[in-house]
Amino acid sequence: MKTRSFQQVDVFTDTAFLGNPLAVVLDGEGLSDAQMQAFARWTQLSETTFVLPPTPEGAAGGADYRVRIFTPGAELPFAGHPTLGTAHAWLNAGGKPRQSGQLVQECGVGLVSLKSVDGRWAFAAPPLQRQTPAPALLAEVLAALGLHADEVLAAQDLNNGPHWLGLLIDSVDSLLALEPDHAALKRLNTKVGVAAKRETNPSGLIRRANREARAFASSTRIANDPTDLEVRAFAAPVGIAEDPVTGSLNASLAQWLMAEGHMPSRYSARQGTVLGRAGQVFLSQDAQGQVWVGGDVVGCIQGSVTL
Repeated sequence: MKTRSFQQVDVFTDTAFLGNPLAVVLDGEGLSDAQMQAFARWTQLSETTFVLPPTPEGAAGGADYRVRIFTPGAELPFAGHPTLGTAHAWLNAGGKPRQSGQLVQECGVGLVSLKSVDGRWAFAAPPLQRQTPAPALLAEVLAALGLHADEVLAAQDLNNGPHWLGLLIDSVDSLLALEPDHAALKRLNTKVGVAAKRETNPSGLIRRANREARAFASSTRIANDPTDLEVRAFAAPVGIAEDPVTGSLNASLAQWLMAEGHMPSRYSARQGTVLGRAGQVFLSQDAQGQVWVGGDVVGCIQGSVTL
C-alpha cells in the first residue's frame, strides 16, 4: 500500500453538492482489479476512477492518460461524468495535454476526445448502437416503472459502452413521480433511462407507481427551469438505484433523440431533481454529426488516499 493523490469532484454542476460526485485516484499504477473494485465499493459513489499512463496503443493514438471506471458493483468500459470529472482532476493536478485545448482519454471503449465547447469541457459521444427493444422486456420494464404503454412516446435499446433501455415519455411530472421496483429492474438486468420534454408536460396530472392510480397535484417542475429535457437513470444492476447525473446515458439519448427528430441539435438536460440535485448537461451536434456532451465540474476534496 502507498499514499496516492486523490480528488473528489462534483460533475455536471457549477455549484458544489448539486451534481454527481466522483472519486478520482490520480495514481492507479500497481493496483489490482480487486483493489480498485474494493475501493469503489467503499466510496459508495456511483463511480470511482483510477488514472494510469496510456497503453502503448493508446499513446500511439494520442492518449493523454488512461482511466479505469468502477461502480460499487462492476467496472464500466465508459461513463460520461467520470470522463469529465477525471479530466478536470487530471488538469487540476498539473496534467499537460499533448494538444492545447484538447484531451484524449483512453478507456474501455477506446479513445475518447474532449474539447472546449461554449467555455466548458465536453466529450465526444462514443459510437452508438441502437435498436427497437424486445416487446416482452419492454413490457416488464414498464411494469417495474409503473408506466402504461400509452405514456411512452418512443423506446430504444441504447449501447455506447454502457447499455441502457431508453424511454421518452409524455410528461415531466409523471417522470418525477416514478417510484420504480428496483428489485425487478435488477432481476431483469436492465438499466433504464427515462426522459420527458418540458414542452409536453400536461397540467400537473401524474401517474404514481400504482398503474391504476391517478392523482392531481401541483407540478413538481422547477420554477423558471431553462432546461429542455428532464432525465432519470435507474441502474440497479450495477448497484445504483438512481444515478444523480449520467453522461453516458445523456450522450446516447441525444444521439437517438436528435436522429429521430425528438430533440433539436442543441439542447440542455436536467437530471437529479428527485434526489435534490440540479445536474445540467449540455448537448450539441456539430456539422460532421458528432454529438458533444458538456458540463461544469467543481472540485470538492483534494488530498491523498492510502491504497
